[in-house]
Amino acid sequence: MNIGEAAKASGVNAKLIRYYESIGLIPEAGRTASGYRVYTAQEVNILRFVKRARSLGFSIERIQMLVGLWRDKHRASAEVKRIALEHIDELEAKIAELQGMADTLRELAATCHGDDRPDCPILKDLESPGCCREAV
Repeated sequence: MNIGEAAKASGVNAKLIRYYESIGLIPEAGRTASGYRVYTAQEVNILRFVKRARSLGFSIERIQMLVGLWRDKHRASAEVKRIALEHIDELEAKIAELQGMADTLRELAATCHGDDRPDCPILKDLESPGCCREAV
């Protein structure tokens, strides 16, 4: 199938397919005599795999490892589980970080009068040198 058909069948747009090929995430497609890319059902399956992994937030590097493990029928599932558990730890840390940001903004918004006065604790906090700002 051509790139448009592969995109439709996998749910991955043609631009991403070309990118995934260029970084070696999927095998380079075969070419017709006129130079058009031709994809096999196996390559479309890899694209679906990659799309699902991306939807779960896996990085390209981890997806490359997972694709390799997926294609290796003699793999140990322990490595796959290790990769997934590392990703879960990172997701949970990011969730905690985002929750902390939301809590801080919620507190600042609660102290803001939200009226016609120019005083705004939110802006005051943003302008103040805090612990997390880098030195300029």
